[in-house]
Amino acid sequence: MVSTPSRFLLLAIAIAIISGSQGANILGLFASLSPSHLIIQMSAAKVLAEKGHNVTVVTSLKPVVTHKNINLIQVPLSQEEKQQMSDTIGKMSQSDNSNMALSLLRMMGQMEFMFRKNAETLMDDRVKDLYLNRDNKFDLVLSGYFMNDFQLGFARKVKAPVIVLATMPPNQMLNPLIGNPLEVAYVPSINDSVEKGKGLTFRQRLTSYVTSVSFALFQYLTERRNRKLFKEIFGDDPTIPEYSEVLKNTSLVFFASHAASEGPIRPNVPGAIEIGGIQVKDKPDPLPQNIAKFLGNATEGAILLSLGSNVQGSHIKPDTVVKMFNVLSKLKQKVIWKWEDVEKTPGKSDNILYSKWLPQDDILAHPKIKLFINHAGKGGITEAQYHGKPMLSLPVFADQPGNADGMVKKGFGLKVSLLTLEEQPFREAILEILSNPQYAQKVASFSSLYRDRPMTARESVVYWAEYVIRHHGAVHLQSPLVHMNFIAANNIDIYSFFVVILVTLLLLLKVLVKFIYNRLLLKPKKEKSN
Repeated sequence: MVSTPSRFLLLAIAIAIISGSQGANILGLFASLSPSHLIIQMSAAKVLAEKGHNVTVVTSLKPVVTHKNINLIQVPLSQEEKQQMSDTIGKMSQSDNSNMALSLLRMMGQMEFMFRKNAETLMDDRVKDLYLNRDNKFDLVLSGYFMNDFQLGFARKVKAPVIVLATMPPNQMLNPLIGNPLEVAYVPSINDSVEKGKGLTFRQRLTSYVTSVSFALFQYLTERRNRKLFKEIFGDDPTIPEYSEVLKNTSLVFFASHAASEGPIRPNVPGAIEIGGIQVKDKPDPLPQNIAKFLGNATEGAILLSLGSNVQGSHIKPDTVVKMFNVLSKLKQKVIWKWEDVEKTPGKSDNILYSKWLPQDDILAHPKIKLFINHAGKGGITEAQYHGKPMLSLPVFADQPGNADGMVKKGFGLKVSLLTLEEQPFREAILEILSNPQYAQKVASFSSLYRDRPMTARESVVYWAEYVIRHHGAVHLQSPLVHMNFIAANNIDIYSFFVVILVTLLLLLKVLVKFIYNRLLLKPKKEKSN
């Protein structure tokens, strides 16, 4: 017969097991129109679904990463919208985007359709039902970031704490959400590599400052647009707080970065959680049969060419495509080329395999891959760094030029302009990386450092998401900076106070000196004159 204390112990264990098996209800708002962003966002959602949580995801795109525990609410694009999206990316691909800040300002108008569609997705009846139906209850909201702070109002509507999921490192756009300090004196505004053991040079600091000022203008325009969309989506609810107050409810920000290895080393508040590499699998999945066979026959190694999920072959100038094919088809290495229209390829060659879609992470994990030709997207560079593969980057827009510069400075590869690509420089860059072992050695060394963490990216997502759920938010982790205006945050009022005191003292001193001068010098002169 079981004793009374033993029965209580068994009951406690049973309750703990039952409680631990009940998953939380998590809502993912991943409504931006960037497929590459969606991969990272869905990878985080999948990790939580694998832990037994009930995850509901709102999206406009069909995700390639999913899980049986993820309930998908897709508000798809119409054919006209798909064409408009393709045209938008095509225009951005044809512009000179070497200056990140200026390119962002130029793209504000070009991306207007993307922001509008994001807002319309949140206003869809199926999505609004998530908060109109009182039977729905959510313990946490994951808000996929794409300069769309207006959607943080949705977390308020479902009465749940929110974690912003960003596909980039801490930066000027995201720092205000959690009060992360902006340190332009030693943290470059662009992804600029800082030499180990040294600070920023005068030129780097000047560039960082000018870029920061440009970002401030971009940030102002973005906030103005966000306020307008916020009012349009949630303005009919008199109980919802003002836009700036809603932003203060952000518990954490998940950043797709790892500063300890990638840099720059900078101070982060506790609400900044780095989950760089979340989309990389612990163990790669088996490759599709045709790709596995193709790589199996790559006796001289292989090259993977992918310009991401946004830029398609049709967006690249035809003569540029011809030049790329002329170079790649003459290599002794096998080439896997992501190309959307497999019925109309750049050309036929025994060493080239075209594919509309590629399991990029799984291919990069293959030992036969010797070079990754990419567009310098954050996700692709992360996967190449994780697997220790050297790169040749052809940056297109947004953060890509900065990512490419940082990659080159770290010695992981080279870059070539896609807009001005010519056969000889393209060929020379490929052969240099393939023949010079220093690129592979440096990125392999970095890979070891990148993987060495106290918690993996997946473990970090699970721990901190459940942490916010357990404590119904993370207000206690917030920096006071979140609740301070620009004047107070920068001590401008304190400096003004000291200036007033100093000016007052100087005026008093002036009066005193004048008084002493009049009493001690002018009066004796008058008496003598009399």
